[in-house]
Amino acid sequence: MPKAILLAILASVAVAACSPPPSSELPNVVLILTDDQGYADVGVYGAEGFQTPHLDQLAADGLRLTDFYVASSGCSPSRAALMTGSYPLRVGIPHVLFPNAKIGLHPDEVTVAEVLREKGYATAAVGKWHLGDHPSFLPTSHGFDTYLGIPYSNDMSPDPRNNPRPNASRHPPLPLLRDTTAIEFEPDQSQLVARYTREAVSFIESNRDQPFFLYLAHTMPHVPLYTSPRFSGTSSTPYGDVIQEIDWSVGEVVAALERNGVASNTLVIFTSDNGPWLIFGDHGGSAAPLREGKDTAFEGGQRVPAIFKFPGRIPRGGVSSEVVTALDVAPTIAALVGSDMLELRRRDGHVIDGHDVLPVLTSEPGASSPTEAFFYYRGRDLQAVRSGRWKLHVPHSYQSIDGGVIENGGAVGRFKSREIGLALFDLSADIGEQTDVAASHPEVVARLSALADSARASIGDALTGQVGAEARKPGQLQLN
Repeated sequence: MPKAILLAILASVAVAACSPPPSSELPNVVLILTDDQGYADVGVYGAEGFQTPHLDQLAADGLRLTDFYVASSGCSPSRAALMTGSYPLRVGIPHVLFPNAKIGLHPDEVTVAEVLREKGYATAAVGKWHLGDHPSFLPTSHGFDTYLGIPYSNDMSPDPRNNPRPNASRHPPLPLLRDTTAIEFEPDQSQLVARYTREAVSFIESNRDQPFFLYLAHTMPHVPLYTSPRFSGTSSTPYGDVIQEIDWSVGEVVAALERNGVASNTLVIFTSDNGPWLIFGDHGGSAAPLREGKDTAFEGGQRVPAIFKFPGRIPRGGVSSEVVTALDVAPTIAALVGSDMLELRRRDGHVIDGHDVLPVLTSEPGASSPTEAFFYYRGRDLQAVRSGRWKLHVPHSYQSIDGGVIENGGAVGRFKSREIGLALFDLSADIGEQTDVAASHPEVVARLSALADSARASIGDALTGQVGAEARKPGQLQLN
């Protein structure tokens, strides 16, 4: 079914079945995403060496999640899941996309921005997109009215100051886009956080009299690290300086909501796209006390900080250990405005993996996570599964930093290939995944193995050579 028809059905069915509030009462949504920020890189999650007073206040005013997962430990796939509510492999974006990629998020995928725009929302994307840089894949083709940002990672540049790797010369100059047009090349990255923040605040001011959706996806703390002069040297490390500037940005956005009289009717979400890039040492952040980081299926790769604030709906100062995932963000926002994203996508033959978790976020009595199982995919490989307190790794190799985290000034460290066999961890007692208890719990291993088999059949798994029966293709450019 073409996406335009699906969206028309979505709008009409939502009116009939979900009884959304009048447009004057529809809540605004602000989704703030950082890049490669680790689990321990926010004050209330245990940050050391820098301060995050605005994020800490956001948590005091809302809900802090201790068991929030992104759907991948890499940029593009994580963002594909956030926008669609489906696992990255299911929507055909299992790997990081590079400049001039011939694929991107498929036009038929319905994003949370499209659901909201059908409800009359003004929508804006600011910052890093990374779901395809061709105009047909950019935010303005996926439900956003406007876009300002860099379409992929800030190290995908030919400038050796930004990309010290040998492949730097293959990249085109790093563009800063306004909608689909490059307005600058190789922009001053020390000004990106401030520029993104000004754009976000301007959007709030311009749309305070109508419902709006702001997606603010910071380029950093992905390396290379840059800060404005105002924040350089204000913490113990350049990484801390970047986080403190991002924290300032969060404060500016929240202040803009308050100043424009819309804070009380705005859901604010803050999270990261994946764990820290540990190979960059003291420029790479921390996932302590979790194991490993970015590009792995260990907790440090996919468990990230997440804070939700919604005055009057989400109780202040809460902490929840229920499993909530980035897959849940789109369907939860859709349900909040009166759309059943899950049901309508099923009618289209498209599976959505996320759930409406508003009852968990608002601490409704007896509410618990609707996620029976969470699947840790690394690219096309299913490497682990969590159900309740238990996490089962299937045999796979992974890259681990060689020699531990070092103070290397942002230079690329060394990886060592390691192996893990079939291993079961009790995350309620062993958050660092140190003690394999598979031998003591064969019934748990069997149950989680069966759950893994169900994911392989539906989504796919290259480790076992299975093609998912309910997986979809990415958008594909037609080559001449």
